[in-house]
Amino acid sequence: MFERMHHAAIIVSDYERAREFYVEKLGFPVLRENFRQERGDWKLDLKFGDGELEIFAIPGAPPRPDHPEARGLRHLAFRVEDVEKAARELEKRGIPCEPIRRDPYTGGRATFFHDPDGLPLELHE
Repeated sequence: MFERMHHAAIIVSDYERAREFYVEKLGFPVLRENFRQERGDWKLDLKFGDGELEIFAIPGAPPRPDHPEARGLRHLAFRVEDVEKAARELEKRGIPCEPIRRDPYTGGRATFFHDPDGLPLELHE
């Protein structure tokens, strides 16, 4: 029934700051970029593998609870070939990463970083 993920959606507080982070720093290609007049917000669709990453800039959206963790989406994880190399590249772009660790269940190496609104993002081999 389910073939693969079609898209993931993120609500951000500042459209320009999020666009600069996801497009300029992380390098996601823009598929569509629209100001939705009827809602007064921006929707930015980015290419993410064979799916999409939707960025919504909604005025007045409440901040995401972080600590303690709340119910709902915990983080987004991006598969990379070499987590150490990818983390170094993010650091060069001014995006700090947590220390690399090994997942005790899969054995894969991973690290976390955050978007401008504090959403946890993961690099995983």
